Formats: sequence, C-alpha cells, structure tokens
Amino acid sequence: MRKLFNKIPLSLLILLCLTLGLAPFSPEPHLVEKLRLLFAGELVRPIDMFDLLLHGAPWMLLALKMIFKMADNQKD
Repeated sequence: MRKLFNKIPLSLLILLCLTLGLAPFSPEPHLVEKLRLLFAGELVRPIDMFDLLLHGAPWMLLALKMIFKMADNQKD
C-alpha cells in the first residue's frame, strides 16, 4: 500500500483537496456541510453519506500520505 502512496504526487493530492474536497465553494463547502450533519446526527440520507465519502476521500488520502511520509522519515 505504501508503494501506491509513494507513486501519487503530493501536489496532485493537494489539488484534489482544494478542488473536489472543497467543491462547491459557495455558500459553504460540501464537506463542511456534511460534517455538520454528521456531528448533529442528521446524516441519514444515502446521498449525504455518499457526498461525505466523495468530498472527504481526497483529505483522507492526503492524511495517509503524510502519515506514511512521516513514518518513513522517522526510520531514517
């Protein structure tokens, strides 16, 4: 799995986070809206769950890449 993450450029993940991860930009990003619904216990519709997964995936991939990168740096 680490080999796969090493092949993905960091710049691509950042670009995905800033575009898909935050789209649409107004009135508020979908991810923020879906996280509010989740924490309020109102995330019940399947389309909302899919939206959370879709808009949150780039952020999770970026987080995993950074975790793997920090773990590799600690080994050296």
